[in-house]
Amino acid sequence: MMTLTDKIAADLLHIGAVTLAPNDPFLWASGMQAPIYTDNRQTIAYPEVRAAIADGLAALIQEKYPAATVIGGVATAGIPHAALVADRLDLPMNYVRSKPKDHGRGKQIEGQLTPTDQVVLIDDLISTGGSVLAAAKAVQATGATVLGVVAIFSYELPDSVVNFQAAGLTLTPLTTYSALIDEARSEGDMTPAEFASLQQWREDPWGWPGN
Repeated sequence: MMTLTDKIAADLLHIGAVTLAPNDPFLWASGMQAPIYTDNRQTIAYPEVRAAIADGLAALIQEKYPAATVIGGVATAGIPHAALVADRLDLPMNYVRSKPKDHGRGKQIEGQLTPTDQVVLIDDLISTGGSVLAAAKAVQATGATVLGVVAIFSYELPDSVVNFQAAGLTLTPLTTYSALIDEARSEGDMTPAEFASLQQWREDPWGWPGN
């Protein structure tokens, strides 16, 4: 029977939110060559997919962070999913900008937040964790507590493990890079050599051929 992790991985592949190209890698903004490109913004265009994601994220929060009082979305891609999850859990929602506005009241966090709140942050994608951990710092600066982070997908990069540990925060993704490449292999979309290359990138992304 297909697990939720496998189902979300399959959904991301089938709607084209994730593209695997071990023989024709993508250049990331960091300068890294990567055999994968992910655009989880695609998920909001597919009602069944976005509902499965929202249900899955809500279940993760109920299981891992039952004390949550606020759901926070990380701008911009985490915002629609946070809205859907907050609705399912009947909780207040806010969202965190990458930086404070340069006009008006200069707010970085929009929506309800008090120093006594217990916040779970939602993002669509975790690579190194830099953006969501910066959002967590902004929330913590208000006096509120960040219980943890949930996400649709994690690349499982070594840097993200180090960064979350340093921040003292936990990450719980719905699905992962490992599950995704396993699903792609099970669908017959790659050769053994391509699968081995994809595995090598996750273990040592900067040492992967091309970097």
